Amino acid sequence: MIRNALQPWHLLIVVLAIVVLFGSKRLPDAARSVGKSLRILKSETRALRDEEAKREQ
Repeated sequence: MIRNALQPWHLLIVVLAIVVLFGSKRLPDAARSVGKSLRILKSETRALRDEEAKREQ
């Protein structure tokens, strides 16, 4: 039952629901915001790892 939980048409329904909820005009802005947030998160985690490596030396 769980192994067939994520079919391609499920993803299509999720994408359509997101487009209907947010509208096609807001999606590029939302994607841009998510991309910026992920870049910030990535740089912060990299800085933390570098800081930890310096402490261990």
